[in-house]
Amino acid sequence: MSDWVDQALSVLEGQTRLRSLLALKPLTPVRVSVMGRETLLFSSNDYLGLSQHPVVKEAAAQIAAERGMGSRGASLICGYSDLHQNLEETLALLKKTEAALLFPTGYQANVGVLSALASKGTVFFSDQLNHASIIDGIRLSRCPVRIYRHLDMDHLDSLLAAESAPRKVIVSDALFSMDGDLALVAELAALKERHETMLVLDEAHSTLLYGEIGGGLAVKEGVHDAVDFHVGTLSKAVGAQGGFVACTATKRQWLLNTARSYIFTTALPAPVVAAAQAAINLAMNDGSIRERLWERISQLSRALDQPMQSPIVPVILGEESKALSASRLLLEQGFHVTAIRPPTVPPGSSRLRVALSAAHSLEDVEKLQVALNRL
Repeated sequence: MSDWVDQALSVLEGQTRLRSLLALKPLTPVRVSVMGRETLLFSSNDYLGLSQHPVVKEAAAQIAAERGMGSRGASLICGYSDLHQNLEETLALLKKTEAALLFPTGYQANVGVLSALASKGTVFFSDQLNHASIIDGIRLSRCPVRIYRHLDMDHLDSLLAAESAPRKVIVSDALFSMDGDLALVAELAALKERHETMLVLDEAHSTLLYGEIGGGLAVKEGVHDAVDFHVGTLSKAVGAQGGFVACTATKRQWLLNTARSYIFTTALPAPVVAAAQAAINLAMNDGSIRERLWERISQLSRALDQPMQSPIVPVILGEESKALSASRLLLEQGFHVTAIRPPTVPPGSSRLRVALSAAHSLEDVEKLQVALNRL
C-alpha cells in the first residue's frame, strides 16, 4: 500500500527536490549551533532580531507563570482573552484600521480570508508569485482565478477590464519573500478604485519594516484605507508566532463568523500573545531597531553592487543541484543560507535566499559578502 509513497519520494529525489530537516539550536537571533558547530544564520525571517529580546522573553515567561501555556479552546469557545483583545487593538493601531483579528498562523489568516470571500460571483486576481497560502486559500474558495504577470499592472488592468463578475478581488503579497521585491501598492490601490474591486494585501514580510512605526508598505505609501484586508503574521519581524487580519470592525465581525480556519482551531497561547505584544511595542516605540536593519541592507547592497528594497537577497543559481551545493559549501564555511527549490520558486530559478537581520553585525555581513563572492 505504501509503494506509491516510495515512488513519489524517488521522483522527488531524482529531481533534486527531496527535502529533509536539519535540527538547529538557536544561540542568538543570528547564531545557531549546527551539529555542535556555531554558525551564522542568514536564512531567518527574524528581521528585527526580536525573537530573543530580553523584554520579549520576559513577557512570555511572566504570562506562562501566571496563566500556563495552552489557551484551552477555540477563540469563540473560551480561548479568547484580554491579552488577545489588547494585541488586536495594537495591531489595528499599527495598521491604521478599526479592528484586527488574530489567527494561529499567517497561513491560516490568508486561507481564512480568501475562502470566506467565496461566492458564486467572486473572481480572484492574483500575482504570479504570490505565497502558497494565498494560492491555497483561492483553491479552497473554488472560485475562478486570473493570474497576472508578476508586478505587471497593465496586465492586471486588462484582466480586470475584461471581467464582468460582480465581485472582483485583487490579492497580492506586499513583500515577495523569495525575491525581495515590493508590490506596487499605490497602483494596486488605484486599480482597486478604478475597477471597484476588493483588495487583500499580505504584509507578512513587510510588517514592522516599513513606515514610521512599522505599519507596513500600505501605511508607508498612504494607501492603507484602500486595502480591505491587511493580512500579516507575528512570526517574521515580530519574532513570535501567529497571524492576523486588520480591517474594519464590520469585516472583523464577518470574518469571525465565516472564516473556518479561525472558527475551528485553538486560539494562540497566552505566552505567545504576550511575546508578540512586547515585540510590537518595542518596534513601534524604538525606531533604532528598524534603522539598524536598514543599515545592514545598505551595507550589503553596496558590497554586492545591487539595489535592495528589503532584507531579502535572492542569489539565483538556476539548477537545484547548484543551489544545494552552494548552500552546503556555505554551511561548511560557517554560514546557514538555505537553498530554495521548486515548487517554492519556479523551475530553473533555484537559489540561495539570504535574509538579513538587525541583529547582524557589520562584521557578520562583511563575512557573508566575502563568502558569496567566492561562490
